[in-house]
Amino acid sequence: MNDARAGSVDPLSVTRRYFLGRGAGVGVGAMALNSLLGEMGHSAEGGLPDSLPHFAPRAKRVIFLTQSGGPSQLELYDHKPGLVKFAGQKLPDSIRDGQRLSGMTKGKPQLVMPAHSVFRQRGESGATVSDWLPHIADIADELCFVKSMVTDQINHAPAMTKFLTGHHLTGRPSMGCWFSYGLGSVNRDLPDYLVLLSKMKRGSDQPLYDHYWGSGFLPSEYQGVKLRSAKDPVLYLNDPSGLPRELRRGMLDGLNEINAIRQQQTGDPEIETRIQQYEMAYRMQTSVPDLTDVSDEPESTFEMYGPDSRRSGSYAANCILARRLAERGVRFIQLFHPDWDHHSRLRSWCTARCRDTDQASAALIKDLKQRGMLDETLVIWGGEFGRSPAGQGKWDSPEGGRDHHPRCFTIWMAGGGVRSGVTYGATDDYSYNAIVDPVHVRDLHATVLHLMGIEHERFSYRSQGLDFRLTGVEPARVVRDILA
Repeated sequence: MNDARAGSVDPLSVTRRYFLGRGAGVGVGAMALNSLLGEMGHSAEGGLPDSLPHFAPRAKRVIFLTQSGGPSQLELYDHKPGLVKFAGQKLPDSIRDGQRLSGMTKGKPQLVMPAHSVFRQRGESGATVSDWLPHIADIADELCFVKSMVTDQINHAPAMTKFLTGHHLTGRPSMGCWFSYGLGSVNRDLPDYLVLLSKMKRGSDQPLYDHYWGSGFLPSEYQGVKLRSAKDPVLYLNDPSGLPRELRRGMLDGLNEINAIRQQQTGDPEIETRIQQYEMAYRMQTSVPDLTDVSDEPESTFEMYGPDSRRSGSYAANCILARRLAERGVRFIQLFHPDWDHHSRLRSWCTARCRDTDQASAALIKDLKQRGMLDETLVIWGGEFGRSPAGQGKWDSPEGGRDHHPRCFTIWMAGGGVRSGVTYGATDDYSYNAIVDPVHVRDLHATVLHLMGIEHERFSYRSQGLDFRLTGVEPARVVRDILA
């Protein structure tokens, strides 16, 4: 394997981290080197001369607005007026082409249900966006819509795992972890990869699993760190009451020396990870409160992001935090908003999720642009799959919904080297199959890696004797037609 950044889980192999630990004193010197490289804009793992990026990146960071549950492309972006004439008719076998269905609709009649929403062409680009998303519609000329996304998983957890890690089974690193591993940090006081979960007003029955932002076989220092909407945004970060900061510093120095001696003896990279995590936690005791204290934001910010932006943990509040994290140089920022799963009451359920996210998503794009940050920030909006054109339940009832659908769905991107005002790909008359320029999930991964300066076929990590890539072993392409 030629990739200079490939690692190994074998503790006897001489990894870069192990070399630094052995060659810079007894680990404390290695920590000092890592600290110095952190101030220069790199971690010790990511800042050596032969490291990534492979070429000049178009984007410095990613903000991934993850809509968990499968937003309906039929109601939001993929306008199919012809479905009206097929309403209530059986979905043709030639369109379905033997595709398997989820257990919720298998064996039931597949009757066409037209969109519940109204579409209009927006801006100079003429992109079709639903009236359910008026704020996103207003910024359509800033966006690149990909209407031909394809996946091969039909249930939520495997599909979201595939969407984020490139494989439907757990145990692989999430996309953000790959960037943390490959590119290192530009802020030594915050993790490379931060995750924010929406706190729903009514609660949520849709689980968001930790492996969605887990490091898999990569060292655990690269896993996503979850910011909670609570008094303590990061658990176990604060010192006990009455513990002086200088005493905490002394305790950490002593613990680090013990860990460094053990790391010298074993070469276990997880020990160096532990040292770095203790140091990061110490610095985060100052950086996290500064990040989450939004009292310095002007009133105009909250007006732009909408009335829910003052509610801690809301999607809108998390969008403001995402911009603050981007300003502080965090490499990969991921927001999760659940409950896009519309098996019933689509008309009320989907519109509620649109109200949660529409204004704040558009505000984030506007905010980044007015601060001169959009060109170097890649923003992605999307979920793990789409929804079926066949109704679930009574197709002509407000109680009707749509089942999961992997064969086509829509995402959008903005900034960070993608073209604006562009619609890429197309589906058939039923919004069932992607028939023009299909974009598989692995193609999306290859494209995002490219925008961050990484050639996906050269970016791998050795685990259990195999060289793993985010894009896997099947062919993947960079979607060059959407690049600016």
